[in-house]
Amino acid sequence: MSVFTPVSADELSAWLERYDTGSLVSHDGIAAGIENTNYFVTTSQGRFVLTLFEKLTLAELPFYLGLMDHLADRGVPSAKPVRDRNGDLLGELNGKPAALVRFLAGCDIAEPTAEHCARVGGVLADIHRAGESYQSRMDNPRGPRWWKSVMPEILPFLGAEDAALYREEVRFQALYRFEDLPLGPIHADLFRDNVLWEDGRLSGVIDFYFACTDRLLYDVAIAVNDWCVEPGGTLDPARTRALLEAYRRVRPFTAIERGAWPVMLRAAALRFWVSRLHDFYLPRAGELTHAKDPNHFRRILSSHVAREHDLPQLAT
Repeated sequence: MSVFTPVSADELSAWLERYDTGSLVSHDGIAAGIENTNYFVTTSQGRFVLTLFEKLTLAELPFYLGLMDHLADRGVPSAKPVRDRNGDLLGELNGKPAALVRFLAGCDIAEPTAEHCARVGGVLADIHRAGESYQSRMDNPRGPRWWKSVMPEILPFLGAEDAALYREEVRFQALYRFEDLPLGPIHADLFRDNVLWEDGRLSGVIDFYFACTDRLLYDVAIAVNDWCVEPGGTLDPARTRALLEAYRRVRPFTAIERGAWPVMLRAAALRFWVSRLHDFYLPRAGELTHAKDPNHFRRILSSHVAREHDLPQLAT
């Protein structure tokens, strides 16, 4: 269980007095996630999710919570934050910034079909369209500058081959800027475990706490690298085609995006390889934490590099 900051029933009951959500019935730690402390919370009026933010600051959090609120109000099935009696989306609990969001029913899936991928592509495009009217901005905290800045910390843990791949991909990505690619709020972590399904329908998109302002195509690449990938790191053509076509029907790709697509797939793989290496070798102290396997995204990156000219193309 990823619980960095324990919260007792008494502490939570006192904190909930600021909300019109009823009295506490129970709360249970959520095992998924490595960045924040999360609890399922049941009150006399319903179910919620409590998040205590372990890294994000009070200054950063209004962007994420405001985006979730903005999207939910525009029909995107995103987790909607609960406002307290003062109208605030953010509070503080046990010394950490904390927020309460409405519970979304459903479960994630481990083995998506092409139909699942199509629905994910459609909802991702809906997020990007709805985000066009969101005015706040947040630079990507784990973009190219971060990949480069943490490299000296990570390289001593790597073998020669992995170290060479890391250095070369950072060098390769530095050759591209793509200032003309469409920009806006992105989810930046739309993996299988952040999409919920109930009775065959997509019932919710959760965990917007890596959201930022970045290239929309980068968000598409992140999703494809999870939803459409085979165990060996290659992309399944049918699932990839389904996701991209469903996305395109809502937000067509530009010519520049079509040209940038292979590089963006590699950038998305590099970002999560580096993040997982960092979490694996340089974890922070916490209670019952876990880190995910870095080699999964190393395989994806290596596959994209080797198949640069054979990757699925964006639909016109």
